[in-house]
Amino acid sequence: MLTIYKHQHFQEYFILTKYLLLFFFLNTFNAICQSESIIVGAERTSLYFQQLKGKRIGFVANQTSKIKNDHLVDILLNEGVNIVKVFSPEHGFRGNADAGAKVRDEIDLQTGLPIYSLYGKSRRKPSKEVLKDIDLILFDLQDVGVRFYTYISSMHYVMEACAENSIPLILLDRPNPNGFYVDGPILNPKFKSFVGMHKVPVVHGMTIGEYAKMINGESWLKDSVKCSLEVIPCLNYTHLMKYNLPIPPSPNLPNMRSVYLYPSLCFFEGTNVSIGRGTDSPFQLYGAPYFDSKLFKFTPKSSYGSKYPKYKEIECFGKDLRTLSLDSLRNISALNFDWLVKSFKMSNEALDFFNKNDFFNLLAGTDKIMNLIKGGANGFQIRETYQKELEKFKLIRKKYLIYDDFE
Repeated sequence: MLTIYKHQHFQEYFILTKYLLLFFFLNTFNAICQSESIIVGAERTSLYFQQLKGKRIGFVANQTSKIKNDHLVDILLNEGVNIVKVFSPEHGFRGNADAGAKVRDEIDLQTGLPIYSLYGKSRRKPSKEVLKDIDLILFDLQDVGVRFYTYISSMHYVMEACAENSIPLILLDRPNPNGFYVDGPILNPKFKSFVGMHKVPVVHGMTIGEYAKMINGESWLKDSVKCSLEVIPCLNYTHLMKYNLPIPPSPNLPNMRSVYLYPSLCFFEGTNVSIGRGTDSPFQLYGAPYFDSKLFKFTPKSSYGSKYPKYKEIECFGKDLRTLSLDSLRNISALNFDWLVKSFKMSNEALDFFNKNDFFNLLAGTDKIMNLIKGGANGFQIRETYQKELEKFKLIRKKYLIYDDFE
């Protein structure tokens, strides 16, 4: 009798497991299929093309500013739109500059248009002189939804320049590939920098259009000026969806795995641990020469998008995160601090684990995370310290949402 009961129990367990797996698969498949039907703001040309006619246009763009396979610059020029100047963010107009590398002003060889860098040695914000012959700014960049990804900082300064010079801004919205959760410590203004300008968490869960509305609404521009902003929204998008980026947003985020892992792994940029720059899989692994030699190994080399990687030509040992399935990464709901904690311990809590330039704290937006790691806290304990602030942010965030939320 007991044998029969166990057999029945096993069958029930097997059936339940099968249905749970089927439910998980269908939800994931549905989310991916839905993302294929999304129409980004740039594609909704009937909502903004007429506003560009007869005006001198400044265009904030890079390699992601496309409709299907055609660059929006080429489309607009073919339509007779008078693009006067192009402004490019970090990584440049064609998206091939190293992270952190200063980008020069140049002439685009394909169109002959002058390109003004927003990530050069002397310019973050377009000057009055540069804007004197512009009637309207068009903005189209694919963001990844993370505070220290600098496209939103460039957007802040463009909005500020527009407000100060009475130039309207039309922003063509695109989905946030990490827009299905919100997590991380809120920026302490003491640690404000170009990799963190606003009092938001590391993962803010907003599209770049929603974020622009927040910048305006929360009076974050200098002297509380307001930008004349129009957002052209996406169609068929919600924050429940998992959006597959059609074009890599920067050289070291080559695929969706790197985009999903970026919010957690980028903290390592402020430490002596490599996140795989200079390999075929940046932001998909991490390690250092002093880690256990029995672990996964890799050797960073000078490469496209990473000329001077950390530990260049030195063998490193660490963890290969390419073993994580995309399905599991699409269900992330929080940052992973355990990788940092474990790495700190593997360094024997070395004094030089955190870079002396304070870059880790600028990325974190606070010095609390570093101090908690040094104090022996685990990932769960770290996340618990900022939950109250996070809940307050979520209430503010809801005021600026354009799309249905994940909650």
